[in-house]
Amino acid sequence: MEFSIDWKIFLTIFASVFVAELGDKTQLATMLFAADKEVSKWMVFAAASAALICATAMGVLVGTFISQYVDERTLSYVAGLGFIAIGLFTLYNA
Repeated sequence: MEFSIDWKIFLTIFASVFVAELGDKTQLATMLFAADKEVSKWMVFAAASAALICATAMGVLVGTFISQYVDERTLSYVAGLGFIAIGLFTLYNA
């Protein structure tokens, strides 16, 4: 397997995930742990980073597995509908 970086795809994925993570529960939990004066900020950073790496690895593995059985376009529609449903649910509960 050859590894080369397609910077356009890299930056698109980076920007999408970065924006999605801003202000979410993960970031809020990390801020709460970092606010504890007795906890090393480097430990909070390392643990939160490791957790995000593991969660991302699971997403990549599951996405790779599902893509073998479901068309990419269908996955895009399902993901889009899922995000819309979450948004509507959030608005309804607000």
